[in-house]
Amino acid sequence: MNFIPYKIMAVIFLIAIINPLYAQEISGRIFNFEDSPISNVSIILNYEEIAKTNSEGLFTLTGSYKLPLKLKLEHPDYYIKSVTLSQYKTVLKLTALDTTEDLEKVIISSAYQKESKVIIPTSKISSQKFDEYSPTDLVSAINETPGVYIQSGALNTNRIVIRGVGSRTLYGTNKIRAYFNGIPITNGTGDTSIDAFDPEDIENLEIVKGPKATQYGTNLGGTLLLNSKTALEGETYFRNNFTVGSFGLIKNNVSVATANQKLALNINYDHLETDGFRDNSNYNRNALLLTSNYKFNDKNEIGVLVNYTDYYAQIPSSISKSKFEEDPSQAAFTWGSSKGYEDNKQILTGISYTHRFSKNFSNTTSIFYSYLDHYEPRPFNILDEFTTGYGARTLFAKDFKFLETKANLSFGGELYKDEYHWKTIENRYEDNNGNGSLEGELLSDNIEKRNNLNVFATVTLPLTEKLKAQLGINMNTTNYNFKDEFNLDENNKDADRNFDPIFAPNLNVLYQFTSNVSAYANISRGFNYPSIEETLTPEGVVNPDLGPETGFNYEIGSEVYLFNSALHMQLSAYLLDIDNLLVADRVGDDQYIGRNAGKTEHKGIELSLLYTHMFANGFYISPYVNAEFSNNRFIDFVDDTNNYSGNELTGVPNKKVNGGIHIGFKNLVLNTNFLHIGDMPLDDANTLNSDPYTVLNAKLSYSKDITEHLFVGLNVGLNNFTNETYASSILINAVGFGNSEPRYYYPGMPRNWFGGIKIGYTI
Repeated sequence: MNFIPYKIMAVIFLIAIINPLYAQEISGRIFNFEDSPISNVSIILNYEEIAKTNSEGLFTLTGSYKLPLKLKLEHPDYYIKSVTLSQYKTVLKLTALDTTEDLEKVIISSAYQKESKVIIPTSKISSQKFDEYSPTDLVSAINETPGVYIQSGALNTNRIVIRGVGSRTLYGTNKIRAYFNGIPITNGTGDTSIDAFDPEDIENLEIVKGPKATQYGTNLGGTLLLNSKTALEGETYFRNNFTVGSFGLIKNNVSVATANQKLALNINYDHLETDGFRDNSNYNRNALLLTSNYKFNDKNEIGVLVNYTDYYAQIPSSISKSKFEEDPSQAAFTWGSSKGYEDNKQILTGISYTHRFSKNFSNTTSIFYSYLDHYEPRPFNILDEFTTGYGARTLFAKDFKFLETKANLSFGGELYKDEYHWKTIENRYEDNNGNGSLEGELLSDNIEKRNNLNVFATVTLPLTEKLKAQLGINMNTTNYNFKDEFNLDENNKDADRNFDPIFAPNLNVLYQFTSNVSAYANISRGFNYPSIEETLTPEGVVNPDLGPETGFNYEIGSEVYLFNSALHMQLSAYLLDIDNLLVADRVGDDQYIGRNAGKTEHKGIELSLLYTHMFANGFYISPYVNAEFSNNRFIDFVDDTNNYSGNELTGVPNKKVNGGIHIGFKNLVLNTNFLHIGDMPLDDANTLNSDPYTVLNAKLSYSKDITEHLFVGLNVGLNNFTNETYASSILINAVGFGNSEPRYYYPGMPRNWFGGIKIGYTI
């Protein structure tokens, strides 16, 4: 069964590629006043981006549309303009972004806050891609990206692994850096939780794999840049999306937005609840997002961000192999008995100010604050914690002439500080008559202060008409302060941990052979600091010898457009060498010792193919496939008397393949997709492996403009329609204490359905 999707995809690609002449496409090209094509222009219809221009200024509407069409064209370097597409032509020349005079290209630093500006290809996920899945499913859309694998134990339990980096993190994600609307959402020890953000509120997500995004810190895993939806200038709208589904799923998302020449305001509210398919897995979340921008004049602009999330999530935890095979819906015994859960309240706020000194020089400075209140009763104790974080970020962007061609320099810094208060309390749930957790004696009380400073600079130089180079440098310094509020005198564990500064250079080179064919290369250095918990032994003593992971990333690739840009292909190969690998050895229930274990080598090949075939009657078919094949190994890893050198890296699949077919006719769209995950080692000795699996999903959508102002959409979807039993996440190197089995497996969702109705009204 695992090979059937590949055969289907191969046949469809063959049919699509050999039959391009039978379709009639709706296309257009966009030029400036010098008749030069403009790339990356967003084509907007009914407040949704339906296409983008390529390097030749060409766009093709990959949907069923009836002419004439009222469109908006948007590009950060040009004025927004409304146009009417009114006739069929293979290429329709539009001078849509014209002004009284053609604008000099201005690098606006506020755009830098939302985009990496890496000159070589990065992975970008649009709101349209998120919309192809259930509105609760942020993970599946991201998992389409080659080189990126999110293991999901629950809605609130996700581990992001990029090219094998992050696979050894036992819970959560801490080998990447992430930003929301230019504001960091990664805390002082590198932990990132993207589940605080609703996929229906996200306009796009850019993924930079590896330490290439100099201005966002050079973490070995990479960088995630999330940006929220905003109204276009002149729009005012109300939208509501209501969804129900299996296992008591209820979700409602409401958004109100307006924008004019001065002010843009967006308010989004989301409610999500589900019983979950496992015992002890209820989930209830409420979230509010507010974004606003105000333009004082052409030189000054201010922006505001407020994101508040409040959720309650029961924890079924991982289970053993025998329990997984017997009944994957059951919770781990102790977690079910104690009715374990987590209660989270968190807020992220930020204010940014942009000043344009001239048309070629600008600055954006942001200040931000975050707060997390977390309460988690567990079988072995109760964790009660809160974190306050604050900081500032500034970025300057300057255009200048280099070899008579425009070049760019950006530089700035980011300071982040947070204070983490945590204590553990005895859990007497066994004395509570089956009612769950019951607080007992205080076991520990600690405060951690964490400081992180990034200073960065990037210069982008056009060396020739076809060759462009980008050189960056990042300097980071980090320190921790640990204060033991529980133990006194000689038992006190107060300690400081200051790490030496790390310098991380980065070089990107892009060569444009033709407008449709390019090749690129990257060499970059990155790092990951240990968390303060990893620096502490179970006795609370700081290990002064524990240092950061460091590594070099090498990458080459190519991007190609064929058949009048109907086929988009991207191929890359990478090698990532990591020294001083950080590992967490489990020595007890929720007790770990962190240490630098040796070296790993990550290498792989990634491929993306997307083809769109339009027919004269408005019918279209668009198959796609994304694949990665990797070989991740320990080069030097000796654990006490065990030598694991040469073994496969734990928790990383040897291959990941996904793909699907989009089929559309008029207002009806069918999206089908599959995800295949290869087996992966469960322990460092490679004595156990998870089973490979393939999950198939489908979603059918219908949309209709009832009036000029009223829009209605219906959708229904079926996930895992073959009812595959699989582990959507694993706990590596699990240990069974006493006579219990190791609990490696987080079961994935069985067959489930969802359906919903969307309503939109514009003024």
